[in-house]
Order: sequence, then structure tokens, then C-alpha cells
Amino acid sequence: MVQPWRRSRVSPAKGPDSLCVVGLMSGTSHDAVDAAACDLRLDGGTLLLTPRGHVSVPYPAALRSELVAALPPARTTIEQVCRLDTGIGQAFADVARRAVAELCDGRADLVVSHGQTVYHWVDDGAVRGTLQIGEAAWIAEATGLPVVSGLRTRDVAAGGQGAPLVGLFDALWLAGRPGAAVALNLGGIANVTVPTGDGGALAFDTGPACALLDAATRHVTGDRLTFDADGALAARGRVAPELLARLLDDPYYARPAPKSTGKELFHLGYVLDRLGPTPPSAEDLLATLVALTARTVADAIRDGVTEVVASGGGTRNPVLMAALREELPGVAVRTSDELGVPSQAKEALAFAVLGWHTWHGLPGVLPGATGARHVSVLGSVTPGAGGVFPPGAAAGADRPGRLEVVRC
Repeated sequence: MVQPWRRSRVSPAKGPDSLCVVGLMSGTSHDAVDAAACDLRLDGGTLLLTPRGHVSVPYPAALRSELVAALPPARTTIEQVCRLDTGIGQAFADVARRAVAELCDGRADLVVSHGQTVYHWVDDGAVRGTLQIGEAAWIAEATGLPVVSGLRTRDVAAGGQGAPLVGLFDALWLAGRPGAAVALNLGGIANVTVPTGDGGALAFDTGPACALLDAATRHVTGDRLTFDADGALAARGRVAPELLARLLDDPYYARPAPKSTGKELFHLGYVLDRLGPTPPSAEDLLATLVALTARTVADAIRDGVTEVVASGGGTRNPVLMAALREELPGVAVRTSDELGVPSQAKEALAFAVLGWHTWHGLPGVLPGATGARHVSVLGSVTPGAGGVFPPGAAAGADRPGRLEVVRC
């Protein structure tokens, strides 16, 4: 459950070559804006990341209701999109201002905003466009800092999937881990980063995670519950084999990676259409959706994997984590928290690292990770007060080969 104001903070010493960066993220669960602050400094070929803390602030109730009402498969209007773009931009700006004040002692260098994804346009496996809203000018105006935003679009323009974009962070972070380590994010959609052993990585969405679990929980409880806390409902249920087989029959799972998806495909109506003539109980439905996520993640990565490092809201569901371990016998399944990266903050930190690359004129994707024709410097930049703007390649930074989290 996201609290009205959740805060975690450390106070590292900032070196002379460090950038203090705030990453902003709201994922496919669209319930809150997460902000993570960190100092980033290049030391030889290693990017040193020193976390400063993170905060998570729920969207105002009216704004979230308006957002949910506009998301696919619902129809919306340009007026609604404009209102949402402004409202979400202002919400991100409020969180950024608080993060700078409370996590960065009032002094930061850069804000990186993922924005809120409202549509990911996939046509026959190819991504034609992607839309994240939350106008960055509100953030720049509120903080006086330059803002990197719109990071996904450049990768899509280069023929990539545009999602997931955490592959660069994951590959740098897991470089040097013993065995074959895979990063897993259990957000609304589950995605993985699989290092390829040649300095590259393959990053792709495996299928639904919390998106279907949350939607089904709201449905079976009449909106009394927004999610299955601790997997309590699923724990009381049993997997419905016939329903699971129908769900696993979706063509998405057979498509080769890299690939991406979203709530445009995996939403409540998708589940209801597959329930069959004898719908399962609420508990059995949740247990079956847990099994679907665990099976599709495991099927995507099981060959040769020795370790899975998981993050995202799904890690707080012990039933889902147990199902993953059962599907991956002999594989160490742990959370990112154990390696110094708070699960709640991981994606916001990843976007902070992507923004650091943009600041230095460096590509934000690895070759082959998203299927793009070439790697690209990601994002658009909104200048800060007085025209403060990233120096780009003039900063002279080399592309790091690994990322090390400095624990204070």
C-alpha cells in the first residue's frame, strides 16, 4: 500500500565531479509518482551511484480517477489528454521539488522524468509509437533545473521497442555478478534484462504482472480493494488449469524478443473474455493469475539462468515470489534490496542513470537490447533557469562499462 508520504533518505558526501540527479517515475500501475535521488560519478570505467533516498507520493484522487477513466480500452478526447498532461506534469513537479528539498539538501543538477505512459502502440509486434504525458516544463519551472524527458520515443523512432528501457542500468549493474544473472521488474507489466555475454543485453516484456492481478482484485471485491495485499486472496485459492491454459495461449508469449506490451492488451476485459462458462472463485482467479505471471516469466528466462534479481511492486506479493521460485528450481531468486537498490526506487534510479547518459551525450540503450537499428542518445531536454542545459558530448565522459552502488 502506498502511503500518503513515504520517505527514505541518506546523506552521502558529494564529490567534485558528481552530478546530483533526481529520477521521476510512474509505472503502469499509475498509482503514485516515485522519486529517487542519487549522486553519479564516473570513476574510470565504473559509474558510481550513491543513493540519497526516495519518496513515493500518490496521485491526487481526482487526477488518478481521471487518468484511469482515459486509459485503454476506454475512449478519450484531446481535451482530456491536455488536462491530464498538465495535471500529471504539475504532480511530477510537486514531487520533484520536494525531492530536491528533502533528499538533495535543496541542491541538485538534473531531473529525469519518465512521465506517465498512457498508450504504447504495438502493431503486429512492431512499436509504431508510444505516449508518455506529464509536460516537463512544469518540472523545470518548479525546480529551476534542466529536465530530461521523453526518453522512449527516440528508441522507437530508431526502430526499437522503446520498452523496457532499464536494460542499460541492469546490464551495467549486474556486470560481474557470478553466473548468469537476470534482472526482473514486476510492475504492471513484467520485464526482464538478460545480459548476452558480449557487453550487450536483451530487454523485453514477458507479459502481465500486477496489471491483471490488480484489475481482477478490484473486480472481485467491487472496488473495495485495489490490490491483493500480501497475496492474501491468491493464497486461499487454487490454480484453475483450463483458465491458465487459455491465458497461456495468447500469441504474445510466442513472439521472439525483444518485444513489449502494455495495458492496451492486458486489462480486465482481457481476463473476463477468457473466463469460460464456469468462472472460478475470486481466490482461484487470483491464484491462476499469479501462476500466469510466474510461468511466463520463467518460460522467458529459464535456460541457463542462475540468479534472478527482482524489483517492483510484485516483489511485495509473497505468493507471487514463491510461485517464481517454484517455477525456477535451483535458481537464486532475490530482490534488488539485497544488492543495495531499493525495489520501490529501482526504476526511478534507472531513469536517473539514463538521464546522466543524456547529460554526457552518451547512448541510453545497449546494442540489440530493444531491437533498434542503432543506439541513440535518449530524450528531449527542457532547459533549467537561466538556460542551464546539459553539456552533451562536450563533457568528455566515456561510456561506463559497469555500475556500482555505493552503500553509505
